[in-house]
Amino acid sequence: MTHHHHHATGSVREERQPPREGIDEVAPGILRLQLPISLPGLGHVNCYAMEDARGITLVDPGLPGPKTWKELQRIMAGGGLPIERVHSVVVTHSHPDHFGQAGRFRRKFGADVITHRRFRTFLDPEAEDQESADDLAIADRPVKAQVEASRNQDISPGPLGRATPWGGERYMTSRRRRLRFWAMRKAAGKFLPTPSPTRRVEDAQVLELGGREWVAVHTPGHTIDHLCLFDPNDGVMISGDHVLPTITPHISGLGTTVDPLKDFFDSLDRMSTFSGVRTVLPAHGLEFADLAGRAQDIKRHHHERLQKLREASGELGQGTVHEYMQVLFQKRSWGPMAESETYAHLEHLRILGEAEVDETGTQLRYGFR
Repeated sequence: MTHHHHHATGSVREERQPPREGIDEVAPGILRLQLPISLPGLGHVNCYAMEDARGITLVDPGLPGPKTWKELQRIMAGGGLPIERVHSVVVTHSHPDHFGQAGRFRRKFGADVITHRRFRTFLDPEAEDQESADDLAIADRPVKAQVEASRNQDISPGPLGRATPWGGERYMTSRRRRLRFWAMRKAAGKFLPTPSPTRRVEDAQVLELGGREWVAVHTPGHTIDHLCLFDPNDGVMISGDHVLPTITPHISGLGTTVDPLKDFFDSLDRMSTFSGVRTVLPAHGLEFADLAGRAQDIKRHHHERLQKLREASGELGQGTVHEYMQVLFQKRSWGPMAESETYAHLEHLRILGEAEVDETGTQLRYGFR
């Protein structure tokens, strides 16, 4: 069991470190494999493996594609874990660095794919028809109608390929580019099979995996379908992207709920209700012990962001999402993700009754009462 302390500031955050070699036992009977990923701000994803009499359960088996598959085969073989014995794959949420290889395990070995009931990916067949129609229609509507449309979606629109609800700069402007993205995505669906879950679970459902009983913990916020797993006997929480050791997960304002930030706060508050947590196993970075403390730190960080927005409004008067984003984020982070996170924070304050939005122009403008 390895313990660690947070790196001194100035060094590379642990979530951004390249994958460690080999396999580490991070809790009794739980092994960690680190897989390479090429996503902004992250260096690896943790895949957790546990054995029972029937074989192996994996949690979050990395990105799609042959590179990750080869790496998984190599690491598992090196650690004496026969890959063909994988009978279950748990996916914490609907992002590709987490669900990537689940479809292949299903096809090759008939593995179960276990997700939260709300699991959806942007490659889902249900998502496709609805989104494609929207991608083409949404861009030419006034902002107010766009906001309504994005609210009523039961799937998360990606940060690409559509007008943002707050107006302003579009990251993919022309209809031709939107069509190309849509065509690319349809093609991707053929060679990047998105996993169809074989078991969708509810909050508080008990799952037997790896010879132990896990409690499913639904933690919407980072995504609407985010699932953590709690083992009360060994005091282990597999936290996915919900609670990470040194960075905060992206909270998108383009979610399917009215106030994703409030959902996230509620899910963070729930973390202090689990007693006897000794080990937290996150999807990026290293294991740590203080779940409730870290959840409160993350919450505090978002409250600081909300305070920054209140203060900035003095200067901006009525500001656009883009202008507030420049206050919240360092220049290197500016872009669609930072904008959508800023929007989530502004909407949270609007719903609390602290901010007002002016929807008369081409861009939403937020001012504080």
